[in-house]
Amino acid sequence: MDRILTKTYGEKSMSGRRSSPLDTLMLTILSQNTNDVNRDRAYRSLKKSYPHWKDLLHADPRMVEKAIRVGGLGKIKSRRLIDVLRFIERDRGDLSLSFLRSMTLSEVNAWLSQMKGVGPKTRAIVMLFSLGLPAFPVDTHVHRVTRRLGLIGPKVSRERAQEMLAAVVPESEYYNFHINLIEHGRAICISRKPRCPVCPVRHLCAYYRTVFLKGHS
Repeated sequence: MDRILTKTYGEKSMSGRRSSPLDTLMLTILSQNTNDVNRDRAYRSLKKSYPHWKDLLHADPRMVEKAIRVGGLGKIKSRRLIDVLRFIERDRGDLSLSFLRSMTLSEVNAWLSQMKGVGPKTRAIVMLFSLGLPAFPVDTHVHRVTRRLGLIGPKVSRERAQEMLAAVVPESEYYNFHINLIEHGRAICISRKPRCPVCPVRHLCAYYRTVFLKGHS
């Protein structure tokens, strides 16, 4: 399945693509319960109003909420962003997460989990995308696609899906498979009406066999 998706969407590599752990953490908080377009708009608006993360430390949450409104849940996220930065400053003395690069996967996971609102998916994104650690984030697209394919059960939560997929996907393929699942979820295995007839992995798909074919027989 991984080979088919790679052939369809291309080989994805982390080479030269790692971003700042703190930037990734803040961006991922903004991404919660919204799409990538609105997340990026909110991030750009936030950075325009607060060019440096230290500018957010003592910012008025209401003004931060206004800056990130386009991303949705502005009241919750504004408070969360500020609280995360204040936690980092209290614990580390500055606003850098570069120290995480010297930690193991379990150590990074434990440290990040101390912050409210930094859940399993957010932690996994920071670990995979910024630290190059073997974590397998499960977002909306990955969760939907892997359930339809039958890689996880229909009632498996995102948190449990991360554990299950991390156990069966080779670590060397975490990034490639994760990104290609997202692309597949956007292009073909869309939420409301998946494009099953043109799906390159339909012959491996539980949804195609048990739902689509029965509905078109």
